[in-house]
Amino acid sequence: MSTPEEPALQRRLGIADAVTIGLGSMIGAGIFVVLGPAAAAAGSGLLIALAVAAVVAYCNATSSARLAALYPQSGGTYVYGRERLGEFWGYTAGWSFVVGKTASCAAMALTVGVYAWPAHAHAVAVAAVAVLTAVNYAGIQKSALLTRVIVAIVLAVLAAVVAAVFESGVVRAPLSGFDGSSVGGVLQAAGLLFFAFAGYARIATLGEEVRDPARTIPRAIPIALGITLAVYATVTVAVGLQLGGDVLATSSAPLADAVRAAGHPGFEPLIRAGATVAALGSLLSLILGVSRTTLAMARDGHLPHTLAAVHPRFAVPHRAELVVGVVVAVVAAFADVRGAIGFSAFAVLVYYAIANAAAITLGRTLIPVVGLIGCLMLAILLPISSVLVGAGVVVVGVVAYGIRQL
Repeated sequence: MSTPEEPALQRRLGIADAVTIGLGSMIGAGIFVVLGPAAAAAGSGLLIALAVAAVVAYCNATSSARLAALYPQSGGTYVYGRERLGEFWGYTAGWSFVVGKTASCAAMALTVGVYAWPAHAHAVAVAAVAVLTAVNYAGIQKSALLTRVIVAIVLAVLAAVVAAVFESGVVRAPLSGFDGSSVGGVLQAAGLLFFAFAGYARIATLGEEVRDPARTIPRAIPIALGITLAVYATVTVAVGLQLGGDVLATSSAPLADAVRAAGHPGFEPLIRAGATVAALGSLLSLILGVSRTTLAMARDGHLPHTLAAVHPRFAVPHRAELVVGVVVAVVAAFADVRGAIGFSAFAVLVYYAIANAAAITLGRTLIPVVGLIGCLMLAILLPISSVLVGAGVVVVGVVAYGIRQL
């Protein structure tokens, strides 16, 4: 088993810093693509679905924060599941994270393509993966300053979308074109919208870097989630009012379509550029995270040991970086962005279900029980193709684990 590193980080972050980092992790490229498939599933219940996704995200982040305080080491739920539930559950969490976040990487790469050059989205996606894999290989990681720059750009772009719609006067028109909603449709949409909150658990990993973590982290989580929910709800209402349900449900670039429909075609290049920057930032972080979890699992013998190699010059897990990059590029070359979002949501919901199950063993069970039930319910109610493919890939990992134990 890999051993935890000695704590060497300084406690310099206050509540405002933790909230900013949380916003930088959550407010990203997901909102630029997920509204379409979520609207198709939820109909007029789209905002309810958004609220459900936020509640589940809050439970997951709170459970992760409690576990991170006990196990402040790399690996996240891979470590928590192993320590609290047993090696099998830790492995299953790690496997789900790797395959789910690999799909997230492909979705972010395709978002780059859809917004940057729609006619050649797959080619642009593959190129983006190749470039950012090379960047990570050289040991260049996204800094805290760059995180703040990216989230500022994203917030400015989202504000521009809302302003364009409000200025057009269309908000005085009735909200039209949305079909009626059902409980199943709302929950399916919530599972898809969960993708847009990806990254919130970053707050839970700040235990070694914040002042008074027992007080700071529990306060920062609801503040960051609340701000994110308010931003997403405002954007969802504006885009829904402008496009209507029918158009929104079929749009692959809904925010760009909304500003064009509002009579501001000059804003469209700005929106597309902002979405591209956001997706590139998310993709850079995702590739980094997947390769590090791959490294940890390889060190523990759950993946080929050759992937545990660290480059002698760049001090990065270069083989893991390359393998992750190749897999993501292949998926991005052929997958549909909506399919990638659904599959990613399924696997990551399994990952957080295990986190909540681990947190239940700590006592104070209400939040982790709600989180566990919410994760499982949203996972099984995703589009059937996402459920079947996601469950199949998770089972493949479980079978591989069983064979290795023989």
